[in-house]
Amino acid sequence: MAYVSLLHRPLAALLLSIPLVACTTDVLAPPARIDGSSRVGAIRPAPAAMPEQEVAAYPSSEPVAMASQTSVAPVSDNAAVAPQGQVAAAGSMTVPPEGVNMDAMLGVEPVVGLAQEQAGEIAEGNTTQPVVAGIGDSDVRQLAGAPQPVPVAEANPGYDPDLPPLAPAQSAAEEANRTHVLQPQRATRTEQPQQVAFIPRARSPVSTPEYTGEMPGSEVACRQRLKKLGVVFRDVPRVHNGPSCGIDYPIELSGLSGNIGVKPAVKLNCQVTEAFAKWVKYELAPSSRYRYWSGVKTIKPLGGYSCRTMNSRRGNPMSEHARGNAIDVGKFVLKNGKEIDVRRKGLFAFRERGLLKAVRTDSCKYFNTVLGPGSDPFHKDHFHFDLRTRKSGYRHCD
Repeated sequence: MAYVSLLHRPLAALLLSIPLVACTTDVLAPPARIDGSSRVGAIRPAPAAMPEQEVAAYPSSEPVAMASQTSVAPVSDNAAVAPQGQVAAAGSMTVPPEGVNMDAMLGVEPVVGLAQEQAGEIAEGNTTQPVVAGIGDSDVRQLAGAPQPVPVAEANPGYDPDLPPLAPAQSAAEEANRTHVLQPQRATRTEQPQQVAFIPRARSPVSTPEYTGEMPGSEVACRQRLKKLGVVFRDVPRVHNGPSCGIDYPIELSGLSGNIGVKPAVKLNCQVTEAFAKWVKYELAPSSRYRYWSGVKTIKPLGGYSCRTMNSRRGNPMSEHARGNAIDVGKFVLKNGKEIDVRRKGLFAFRERGLLKAVRTDSCKYFNTVLGPGSDPFHKDHFHFDLRTRKSGYRHCD
């Protein structure tokens, strides 16, 4: 029984292979003729029949020939298989040197753009618009667009081409009449003044505001602070002596806190008055009581507002006195009757020298400029206090 089972296996395989070979014989048959080589690399199907000549998309002087069929070529095992349906061109299409003119092919007239038309007129010298060269240089010249000659009908409004020409005498009389009529009109145009529109100049926002007569809020607030400090003052009319001298809202100072009199009264602006009142109240009065056991009774100023230059020298900048922004002091009178002259004291005037040194040192906390005896010959007999503003913020105390 074992031998019978071994014979059944090859017999069954043979019976199964017979129908498979019968089914695949027609499929493996090549559809085209194969050459006589022993090995075949690829079997290419024959392409569909193509026309021998195609009509080109653009007209050309030479026809374009196309290959109609392809052949099966034997290749080796390492050769690349050619793409299916490859077409070999027998000729090339010729493009005209000037390019393809679609307008001529479609039978329409070419469209000329505005820029192209103007460029052609400029090239031919027929443009009516002026064409210049040398813009930005000193040599500006006109290239094209020269003024056209005025026609006779425009130059002579009375000329009519349909009428016979006038005699010389008639032409002269008509020309004289026309000149007489046009002369008054030309004279009238010349006599009329030329009107020019002026735009008002904008004022700089950082410039000093124009004086309107109404006291601004900053000046009102400054006067309220003076009253709290016990300052005796009164408002006086505006002082205006030109663009470099004057005080828009001046006050007349006559007294300070602690029943200290200011004699004679001086005209100042409110800002320097406030600084002077603070210095006397917080520095000068305590220093005099410390050294002399007596307060200050009277301050004798030598100057307030004055329209002059620095040190009254010609050519110098305008002084802060010209705006009421400075005050000069020559003497202090104490309540015990002692007068202290600010001029330099002797070697043994210890208390006076100490008081004047305190005046010079302490006043620099409230003023931007302090000058006195020893600073220069112009301040040998008085102290100068002002609120001059400097961009660097520097305070000059000498």
